[in-house]
Amino acid sequence: MTETVEGAAAAPLQLDIVKVMAALPHRYPLLLVDRVAELVVGERIHAIKAVSMNEQFFQGHFPGRPIMPGVLQIEALAQAAGVLAVETLSLAGTGKLVYFMAIEEAKFRTPVEPGCLLDLHVEFTQKRARVCKFAGKAMLGDKIATEVSFTAMIADS
Repeated sequence: MTETVEGAAAAPLQLDIVKVMAALPHRYPLLLVDRVAELVVGERIHAIKAVSMNEQFFQGHFPGRPIMPGVLQIEALAQAAGVLAVETLSLAGTGKLVYFMAIEEAKFRTPVEPGCLLDLHVEFTQKRARVCKFAGKAMLGDKIATEVSFTAMIADS
């Protein structure tokens, strides 16, 4: 967690891929967060996924018109939320994992193609010891690619 000085909010965190991998159990080919540009503990995260033509799913989705599947965009948002929860609830090294429970109000607005930087913005909408709710938006510049609300549970691995 971050520290505060005389009541002032701590500076947002930035995490490289090594720190992201320390927070998440996911590995290639399903690790969908490349770095964290900004994490405000207890509030929000801005993570980044560099979408490469080398992603395995582009072989079949779709040949001749590669588009990142919407469910994987939601997974990327969920992984960003997982990093936020791990940092906020001090879960690193505890043997606890963040599991998806529900996906609500998913909307896909803009196709995500190879070569894009997908900005993953997630914020807490409800925070409890075992269940958290989040709102997420995957952005391509100033365009919304995906928006979703989802719920996750904190449980033993």
